[in-house]
Amino acid sequence: MSYNSDGPSHPADGRVPGEASLPLMIATILRGGGITGVDTHVRQLRRYLEECGTASTLVTPFSWVRLLTYPVFGLRPVLDRCSQPAGVAWYLYWHEVFLRNALRRCLAEVGDCVVYAQDPLAARAAMRVRRGPHQRVVLAVHFRISLADEWADKKQISRDGRVFRAIRQVEREAIPQADGLVYVSRWAQDALTSWLPEAAAVPSAVIDNFVAPLPAKPSQEPLRDLVTVGNLDLVKNHRFLLEVLAQAKRDGRVLSLDVFGDGPCRKDLLQQARSLGLEEQVRFQGFRPDVRDFLPRYRAYVHASYSESSSLAIIEAMAAGLPIVAGNTGPICELCDDGVEARFWPLDNPAQAATTLVDLLDCEPARAAAASAARQRFRRDFDADVVGPRLRSFQIGRASCRERV
Repeated sequence: MSYNSDGPSHPADGRVPGEASLPLMIATILRGGGITGVDTHVRQLRRYLEECGTASTLVTPFSWVRLLTYPVFGLRPVLDRCSQPAGVAWYLYWHEVFLRNALRRCLAEVGDCVVYAQDPLAARAAMRVRRGPHQRVVLAVHFRISLADEWADKKQISRDGRVFRAIRQVEREAIPQADGLVYVSRWAQDALTSWLPEAAAVPSAVIDNFVAPLPAKPSQEPLRDLVTVGNLDLVKNHRFLLEVLAQAKRDGRVLSLDVFGDGPCRKDLLQQARSLGLEEQVRFQGFRPDVRDFLPRYRAYVHASYSESSSLAIIEAMAAGLPIVAGNTGPICELCDDGVEARFWPLDNPAQAATTLVDLLDCEPARAAAASAARQRFRRDFDADVVGPRLRSFQIGRASCRERV
């Protein structure tokens, strides 16, 4: 049974009854503790809540009969070798089944609560097993347009194929039934409602991603020139970064780059770096949970992704006081402004991009000004202490609908 509600009514003084004790369950089909932006969002939210003295429970497919996950989830690589769409369908189906069972058990043990779902499958699972409208389901819209589009961008399913259509159908079913939608950017809101106009009727708010500020440390010598953080997959477009470095080298400017992250494109990127003669300039550092501790020691953050719903990597870089060099795609202009915190480069012209990058790095007053502006922008718009209360307020039903909170 599904329930939908515009949220609870509140007393005239604006307080939400039970706010301090209202349990929060964070539901996701991901394993938890991973390298995606969703994982970072969850970690930062739980850290903020813990510092506020508010408990939260992370519920994943691995929260239910963990031993069963190994034979069930372990079949996917076998399916992938035969058919990647079949592997994706298997992954999504069984992760939702396990998550639904875990949520059924958790929700039976509490009364009023909020389930903060990180994807439409998690939202559907929660709505199928919740015990009434007093268990509010709020969906975070992290995805780019649709989860189906994200899998298609990875080349694991065909666009408009059977699995693509099945994912869209899940979203058509689940999203309009949610009690609230949290969009991480205006772009994400427009992208979803452009193909699913029913989503516009759901109480919603645009609430930026956030991270905790970095602790103050004594200044250190710069570690390297450039840094980038993100999964090594096609949409992150790391190949472009290597092309820009190769062009700058041909122009007589040798720049170093550290790449933090892992993924299916790692082997191809290593080969590209060798073919471009960048082995001494580019280091692939893999995934490091403490990467943000190193960020202040770089001179600039570079970003080449051509599809994002937001970018926690850019937000973390601004928290570290790094100027941003990125393509003006999707919601990037909502995070930083060209000529202020950032320099926007064309993602289809490595030569022009190299000029943009070198001009920034070779003018220290301009680089320092952008770095200072980035730190100020973070403190104003993306600090956990600023954004966290707004997210919590919307989760418990206080936020105004369809406004940037």
